[in-house]
Amino acid sequence: MTLTIKALDHLVLNVDDVEASARWYQQVLGMRREDFIPGPGKALRVSLRFGDQKINLRPVTSSQEDWFTAMHATVGSDDLCFLCEASPVEVLAHLHGLGIAIELGPVKKRGAIGLLNSVYCRDPSGNLIEIASYGDAT
Repeated sequence: MTLTIKALDHLVLNVDDVEASARWYQQVLGMRREDFIPGPGKALRVSLRFGDQKINLRPVTSSQEDWFTAMHATVGSDDLCFLCEASPVEVLAHLHGLGIAIELGPVKKRGAIGLLNSVYCRDPSGNLIEIASYGDAT
């Protein structure tokens, strides 16, 4: 048997402030917040849904017993690329309107299926966020 992965279901971001991160992803990227309790005696968890995927926000102060996760969970070490249908000019206008600093872009970058038009910023924990679209928009 050969194992073949077909999609990404969710990922966990280690953050220093769950509430600030949740607000940012909702406001800046239009994600939908969902709160859940993973089981009896467990603390409330926050996730952000978009399309068929979600991001779980893990407070970096959580222990491995509280939240089984990566061996070296570090705030601000992630680099994520999100696809949208907006042009880079529209992304820039949206980010500027929210007072979000632009780290880089618009620039052309290689994506999973071709050339991306990308704009980069950072979330409240310092993670690098790439907002990109495929196509000829500049």
